[in-house]
Amino acid sequence: MQFQAQDENSKRDTLKEVIITSTRIELPFKKDSRTMIIINAATIKNSAATNVADLLQQVAGVDIRRRGTGGGQADLYIRGGGFDQTLLLIDGIKMDDAQTGHHTLNAALPIEVIERIEIIKGPAARVFGQNAFTGAINIVTKKSLEDTVSLNAETGSFGQINSSVTVGKEFSNRSIIAHAGILTSDGYRNNSDYNNANYFLKGTFNKKNQPIELLATFFDKKFGAENFYTTNPTFNEYEETQNSLVGVSTTFQTEKLKIKPRVYWRRGQDIFLLRRNNPAFYRNLHITNKVGFETNASYTSNIGITGFGIDISRVSISSNNLGKRDRMMANLFLEHRFQLLDAKLDITPGVAITYFSDFKFQAFPGIDVGYQVSENVKIYGNLGTTYRIPTYTDLYYADPVTIGNPNLQPEEAFSQEIGVKFNRGNFSGSVAFFNRDATNLIDYIRPNTNETVFSANNITEVNTQGFEFDANYNFKISDFYQTLAIGYSFLEDDILDQNKDLSRYSLNTLRHHFTTRFSSKFFKNVTQNIIYKHAERTTGQSYNVWDASVIFNVSKFDITFTANNIFNTNYIESGFVPMPGSNILLGLRFGM
Repeated sequence: MQFQAQDENSKRDTLKEVIITSTRIELPFKKDSRTMIIINAATIKNSAATNVADLLQQVAGVDIRRRGTGGGQADLYIRGGGFDQTLLLIDGIKMDDAQTGHHTLNAALPIEVIERIEIIKGPAARVFGQNAFTGAINIVTKKSLEDTVSLNAETGSFGQINSSVTVGKEFSNRSIIAHAGILTSDGYRNNSDYNNANYFLKGTFNKKNQPIELLATFFDKKFGAENFYTTNPTFNEYEETQNSLVGVSTTFQTEKLKIKPRVYWRRGQDIFLLRRNNPAFYRNLHITNKVGFETNASYTSNIGITGFGIDISRVSISSNNLGKRDRMMANLFLEHRFQLLDAKLDITPGVAITYFSDFKFQAFPGIDVGYQVSENVKIYGNLGTTYRIPTYTDLYYADPVTIGNPNLQPEEAFSQEIGVKFNRGNFSGSVAFFNRDATNLIDYIRPNTNETVFSANNITEVNTQGFEFDANYNFKISDFYQTLAIGYSFLEDDILDQNKDLSRYSLNTLRHHFTTRFSSKFFKNVTQNIIYKHAERTTGQSYNVWDASVIFNVSKFDITFTANNIFNTNYIESGFVPMPGSNILLGLRFGM
C-alpha cells in the first residue's frame, strides 16, 4: 500500500514529492527504481495502530509476527525472508542486533515522533550492507514540532493503560523534540502482562551555521513470555529487554557535493528466565554494544550522481550463554546514477565491499534500471547479490533442545525484480514480480522426527518467487477526502519440500497476503478507519482479521476509539502464541 492520508487544513502529500533519504543518492519517490512503500505522518496519526508493529501489519508483503498486544515482541519479515534478514534503520542508522533478529523491532520508535516510514523491498545489501537480505525499513523522525505540547492517554481491554507526553520547542538557533511514554497491561492470557517504557530525544543545534543533530532513544520492556519459545505448560517464561541509541550527525553541502558524517552507539540487553519466579532454574543474560562511524556522500556532475560511503563499526557481546565475543566490521559503498535518453532512462550500478574480522572480505554488486514511459508511468528492474552473516545465537547458543554451530557460513542470494509504477492524480499503484535464489540459508534442523535437539545448519538452495500489487485511490464525498488503499502479495518457495517435519524457523511464510484500508470522513470533526487483513500461510493456516478506529476532534482534543480483531478470530502469527480476541482501546489526545 502506498499510504496517503488527507487533511483539508494542510497541503496534501503527493508521494512523488517525498525525498527518499535512506540512501546515499537522495531521490524523489517517483524517480526511484526500486519497490518502495511510504507511510506518512498523517496516515500514522489517523490509523488504528498504536505502535510500529501494528502499523506495518497493514502492508502487504511485510509479515509482522506478533506475540501479543502493545508491540511487546514481534518479528519482522519481508518477502518470505527470516527475522534476521530484514534491516531496521532509524534516520539511516543501522539497528542490526548481533545477538538475534528477534530484537529488531525493540528499536522501533513511538509513532508520535515519526515523520514517515520508508519500506524498501528486495535485496538491499548493495545499499545498506549486512542484514538487508530481503529488504530494509527506515524510520524517519520528525525534524521539528515547533512550539508544541501533546498528551496521550489510553485505556482498554486486558487492563491496557498507555500514556505519553511529547514536547517540541523551537529556539533561535536550536530545536528540541522530547517524548516519554509508558505502556502497561495485565495481559490477555496467563503470563502475558507487560510494562514498557520508551524515551526519545532529538535536538538540532547551531542551526544558523553548521547544524549538528543529536538523536537519543531508550526503550525498556518487561513482559511475560508464555510459550514464546517452549510448549511446556509448567514453564512461566519471562523476558526483559533494553534498547538504546545515541547518534550525532551533521551535513556539509556545496552546490555539487553533500557529505553526511555520523557517529553512533547502540546498546541492547536481554534477560530471559525460563521460570519467572525462579531465576536460578534457567537464566540467560546478553548485553550487546555496537559503536560505529559512517560517512555517506553524493557528488553531482554532468554525467550523473555518484554516491559513496564508508561504515566502520565494532560489535561486542557479553553473555552467560554465548560468551564474550567481538568483531570489527567495515563497509565501503559505491554507486552511480546515469541518466540517458533525455533523462527518461536511469541506470544505477553499484557495489558494497564488506570486511568482517571473523568472515573476511565479501563483495556484493547490483544494478537498478528504470525507464519513464510517460509522466505517470515508470517501469523498473533491479538485480543484485545479498548476504547475511550468522548472529551470535546462530553460532554459539546452547540449551537442552537447541544448539548453535560455530562453523556456519554466511547466507547468500541472487535476487531479481521487475515492476511498474503508475501515478496520476488521485490514483497511484505498482506491480512487482520478484525471484530470489538463496544458498546456505541458516535454519535449525533436527536429523529426524525422533530427535528433540535442533541444531543450526546451512540448508540447501532455496528458490523464492512471487509478485505484489499495491494501489491507493483518493476521492471526495461531500467535500471530504476519502482514501482506499489495497495491497496483495503472493509468495512461493520450496522450503516445505525440503524441511517440512524437521525445520524450526523456515516454515510458515505468507503465501497469500491481502490488506485493505478505508479511511473515511463524512463529517467535519470525525474520521473513521477500517482495516482488513487476510493471511494464508504455506502450512495451510488461514485467517481474516478486521480492525477499526474512530477519531473525534473537538478543538484541541482528539477522542479515539480503536477496536482490534472485531470478529474474534482465533489465529497464531508466531510459534505457539495465540493472538488476542476482540479488544478495544479508548484514548484522549491533547495538543497545543
